[in-house]
Amino acid sequence: MERISIHVCGYLVGIPRAGGETDDTVFKRIDSNTLRMRLEEYWGVGPKTRETLVAELGRERAIRAIESGDVRELATAGLARGRATRILRRATGGDGIDMLATSDARAAYKDLLDLAVDHAVTQRAADRIRVLTPLATREEMESRLDDVLAARDAWAALDEGNRETVLAAYERYDDRDESERAAVETALVLLEAGVDSGPFATIAELDHETLAAAADALSAFADDGGRGRLRRGADDELDRLRDALGTVEDMDANALELIEELRSDGVRDVSQFREAFEDHLLSETAVTVEQVRDAMPADATDATDFVGGTLRTLRGDLTAAIDEREERVAGEFRAELENSRSAIDQAVEAVDDIALHLSLARFALAYDCTRPTFVEGESAAVSVVEARNLTLASPATDAERTEVEEPVQPITYALGDHGVTDPAAVPGSTDTAPGRQRVSVLTGANSGGKTTLLETLCQVVLLASMGLPVPAERAEVTPVDSLVFHRRHASFNAGVLESTLRSIVPPLSSSADGRTLMLVDEFEAITEPGSAADLLHGLVTLTVDRDALGVFVTHLADDLEPLPPEARVDGIFAEGLNPELELLVDYQPRFDTVGRSTPEFIVSRLIANADDRGERAGFETLGEAVGNDVIQRTLADARWSE
Repeated sequence: MERISIHVCGYLVGIPRAGGETDDTVFKRIDSNTLRMRLEEYWGVGPKTRETLVAELGRERAIRAIESGDVRELATAGLARGRATRILRRATGGDGIDMLATSDARAAYKDLLDLAVDHAVTQRAADRIRVLTPLATREEMESRLDDVLAARDAWAALDEGNRETVLAAYERYDDRDESERAAVETALVLLEAGVDSGPFATIAELDHETLAAAADALSAFADDGGRGRLRRGADDELDRLRDALGTVEDMDANALELIEELRSDGVRDVSQFREAFEDHLLSETAVTVEQVRDAMPADATDATDFVGGTLRTLRGDLTAAIDEREERVAGEFRAELENSRSAIDQAVEAVDDIALHLSLARFALAYDCTRPTFVEGESAAVSVVEARNLTLASPATDAERTEVEEPVQPITYALGDHGVTDPAAVPGSTDTAPGRQRVSVLTGANSGGKTTLLETLCQVVLLASMGLPVPAERAEVTPVDSLVFHRRHASFNAGVLESTLRSIVPPLSSSADGRTLMLVDEFEAITEPGSAADLLHGLVTLTVDRDALGVFVTHLADDLEPLPPEARVDGIFAEGLNPELELLVDYQPRFDTVGRSTPEFIVSRLIANADDRGERAGFETLGEAVGNDVIQRTLADARWSE
C-alpha cells in the first residue's frame, strides 16, 4: 500500500493511502479518526482536565490543540503551562520520553530545552521546543538534523541587516498572537528580504502577488482571520456610511440643542427651519441631499417631531446601507481569501516551521554545534572529540561571533566501537587514544571535572536523540532506549539507597540488546565505602554483562579491583595551584590510568586563605595529616609560578 509523508510536530510520519485516495482525503480521514478519540486517551488527561478543556475549548478544539502541540491554547483553557507541556510531550513524542530513565536524566533534558528556548524567535517556537522529545528512529533524527542544520547554515549566511529584518518580522508576528494575517505579512517580509535558502525556501516558492492580496483581505477583517466585521480602512464607501451614521446618532442624542442652535441663527418659519436643518445635515455628514429629503417626515407636528423623525429615518437608512455594503464587500474579500486559501495555509505552516527551525539553528550556532554520527547494528558507541559542556559554555551572540579564548576546556572521550583511534585527536597531556571498552570507571582529582564529563556525555546523547546538533567537533552516538543518569546525592539514608537502586538497575537489567547508557556519579556518596564498593562493582559487572555502555565516577577505584576485562579505568589529574590559589586541572581524562584525589591542594589553599588564627591552626592540623612537606611544596610551587 502506498504511503504519504506528513510533518507532525516537526518530524515525518508515514500514513498509508488506500487505492484512489487523494492526499486531501487521507488528511480528512486522519482528522476524523483523531477527533473520534476520547480526550482521556491522552496521557495526563483525567476527568477533571477533560471537563476543563471541554468547557473552555470544546472537545474537537481541545483534541486539535493536543495533536498540534499547542501549549498556548491549553494554557489559555486553564491548564498550568508545565502540565500542558507534559501532556503534549507524551501526545506528540510518543514513547520517546521513556528514554529518560531517571529524575536526573529528566532534569538534564529540561535544562537543555531551557537553553534552546533562550534562542526562540517566537513564543510558539519556544512552546514547540519545550515539547520536543527523543525520537524513536534514526530516520526521524536524521530528518530533523537535516532541517536544523540547513537552517543553521542559512542563518549564518545572512548579513546583519537581513537577520534584523527576519527577527523584527517574527517579533511582530509574535506580538499579534501568530494570526493568519500576521503569518502572511511575515511571509511577505521574508519574500521581500530575498532570504530563500534552507528553511526559507518554502517561502520563496510562494507567489508575492497572491500573498499581498491575501494580506489585504485578511487585514480588512477585525479578527485578522476572514471573519467578523470589516475594520476601518477596508472600504472607503463603508467608512463614509459609518461616519455619517455616527454623526446622525450624535445629533439624535442632542436633538434639542440642535434645534436651539438652528433657531439662534435667525430661523423664523417652517420653510427656513427645514432648509437650515437640511444644510446642517449636508455639511456635517456625508449623506446626500436625496437621502435627507427622503427621510424628512411630511406630517411632523413641530420642530422636535420633525428633527427626531428625520434623524431616526436616516439612522435606519444608513444602518441598512451599511449592512448591505459590508455584506457585499466582505463577500468580495472572502472570495479573495478562498482563492488564496492554499497560499495562506502554506504561509502559516511555513512561517511556523521556519520559526522552530530558525530557533534551533540559532541555538546550534550559538554553541557551535555539529552533526553527530549515529552508530547502529551490533556496534555501540558514544564518543566525543573536543566536546563542551553547554551549562558552562557561554553562547556566542548573533551580533558578535569573534574568536575568543575558549573559556571551557573541551574534552575527548569514547566508549565502545568508536572512531577516535588517533592519539592526536586527544588534547592535553595524554598521548593515547581511548580503548574500545564499553564501560569505564572514571577517577581523579576533587573538583576535577568528572561530573562535568558525565553531564557533557548526557547532553550529547540527549541532543542527538532529539535530532539536534551537539556541542563537539565530532561525535558518535548509538541511540539508546534508556539513559540512566545519576548525579551525586550525599546521604546514607537507607531509603535513598533503595530508591537509587530501584531507578538505575531496572533499565539496565531489562535491556536485552545493550541499548542502555549508564552515567553514574559517586555512587559511594549514598552508603558506606565498603558496601558502596561492592555494589558499584556489581553495577559495573551488570553493565558489562548486558553489553550496555557506561561511565562510573568514583574515588574507590582501588576497591573495585579486579574489574571485568571489558571495563577500563581512566583518570583526571590536578597539577597544582596557580598564584591565585585556584586549582589547576587538566580536565582531559588520561585513558587506562588511575587518577588520584588531591586533598593536599585543597588543604594548602585553605591554609593560605585562612584569616582567623584558630581557623588556620585547624587547617594546619589537617595539613600535618596530609603531609607538611607536600603542603609546603604545593604553596612554594604556586608562589614560584607567579
